[in-house]
Formats: sequence, structure tokens, C-alpha cells
Amino acid sequence: MVEFDFLYRGLCGMANAPRAGSMAGHLGAAVMAGYFFGEDHPDLEAGVYSAIERDLNRITGGEESIWFDPKKAGITAAELFAPLPKEPARTDLTDKIATALSRNIGETRQSGHNVIFASVAIRALRDHKQFATPKLVGGIEKLIGMFDAVHAGRGYYGKKIGWKNGKQAPVAEGADLKNYSSAREMAETVISELIQSASQHRQGFGGLFHLMNHAAALTELERFGYAELARKGLSAHRHHLLLYRALPDLEGELGKLETTNADPLKAGYWKKTESRQWGAWLTHRIKTLYGFHTLLRFVEDKDKRARALKQFGYLMA
Repeated sequence: MVEFDFLYRGLCGMANAPRAGSMAGHLGAAVMAGYFFGEDHPDLEAGVYSAIERDLNRITGGEESIWFDPKKAGITAAELFAPLPKEPARTDLTDKIATALSRNIGETRQSGHNVIFASVAIRALRDHKQFATPKLVGGIEKLIGMFDAVHAGRGYYGKKIGWKNGKQAPVAEGADLKNYSSAREMAETVISELIQSASQHRQGFGGLFHLMNHAAALTELERFGYAELARKGLSAHRHHLLLYRALPDLEGELGKLETTNADPLKAGYWKKTESRQWGAWLTHRIKTLYGFHTLLRFVEDKDKRARALKQFGYLMA
């Protein structure tokens, strides 16, 4: 198991994130995802857990600093993860995060970060009610509210066109992608997308990393008692997928993607500490391990599971 202390540190990282900006929530969410990945996989080799803890310490130590400028924000990574003042917990407070999310979940917001952040926080506070204090919940509620007016993110369309934000970006034809009827259908669709497109070098809207994490977050909202809220977010995820599908495969410009056959559930895989092809991989790797295996629960076909595990290697390389 991953040390329990990381869960609270992650919550504090998210609660303090508004002081640095909405995307600073990335750091706390990744730390919590690392803890929950260990909780969801309690029988792995000890070396897997120690390697995850190594990476979580790298995150809390500020190694991946792209999410905010400490000098401009006036807060360091260490301060971002500092404990909040002690207060009595209130079990009714968690719903405030869900209420904040309900105001922006209906549209694609910054590659689904609003849903990803809220979902992992809700799981933590539903499971561990002792952390649901007014200042902690209030900080996370404020963080989720920061996504109310943002667009869907941005995508890269090659040197000639460059980057376009979510308001300008093209959307793929959606005739073959009907509205999701359930979170399960969404999960199966996203796993199929991974199988089909993981080897294609696309850039933008969080790529398959965030497409999967956005979907996984919606399934977790449903699992933890917010089924109606999760349903409200299905159309936004479908839009996210159509934005992703409209991105060109830029292998000729960006290079051919590598893959790995090493299993992240085995200690040997974790000798790899950096990616040569993905940016911000320190946080994305652990968040997407959590998200991918959350979605894989919905896939019963053994052949499809095997193909998904193989294609997932492109994100883990």
C-alpha cells in the first residue's frame, strides 16, 4: 500500500491550489491518485509502492513546476502541500464540492480537469470523513469554481495551423459516436479509442491521458453516490472525445511514439523515471494509471482487455 499520509497531503495540495491557479490542482490530484491506485491494488510487489511514493515525493517537492509560477503566485510547492489549520470535520460539507462541479460539468472544461479534481476529492472525503473540514472543503470548492468560465482546452494542428483553443478548435464528425447511454458505455468507448489510436502522435486536449481520466472521474462520481451529476457530464465527455478525434496524427512532425511491454504493476517497470515523448509525465503517469484501471473494470471481454493493456504501453513509455 501507499502510505496513508499522502492522501491528506494531496487534499491539502488541492485546497491550497486556488492561491496558485486552477491548474495547480494537478499536483494535489496526482498525489491522491497515487494513494488510491495503491488502495485499489493492495497486493502488488513492495517495490511498486515504494516507487510510487518516490514519485509522489517528487511531486510534493516541486519537481514538476510547470503548473504555476511560484514567484508570481507567491507560494512554493512545499507551501501548497502544507497542512491546513485543524478544525472539526463536518460530513455535510462534501456536497459543496459536488454543487460547485454541477455548475460547470455540463461543458468540456480544460480537458476535463474540473471533473477529475472534484471526483478524486469527493472519493477522499466520502471515504475519510475526518478530513472534511470547512477550510479544506472550501479551498477545493473554490478550485472547482475556477473552471466555470474556461474553455475546453487547446489542440495542436501542425506547424502551418499551430494551436487552437477550445472555442476555435474543429470537432470531428460524430455520426458514429452516439450520445452515451451510461457511464459504462462511455468507459467502453474510451477503451476502444485507446486501442485504436494510442500509437498516433496527437497533441492537445490532454490527449488520451485526460480523455481517460475525465471518463474515469465520471464513473467514480457515479460510484460514490452522484449518479445524476455524472450523467450531466456525459455529453461534455463526448464533446471532449470529438475534439480529440479531430486532432491530426503528427508523427511526421513530432516523431514516432515509443511503447513499452513492461508492466506498471511490477516493480521492474518503475526503474523508468522519465518519458522521452510526453510532457508533465510525472503527474500524468500516476493519474492515468489510476484512471485507466478504473475504466478497465467495465471491460469484461478478455481479448479487448488484453489489447487495451498492450496499447496502454504507449502512454507508459
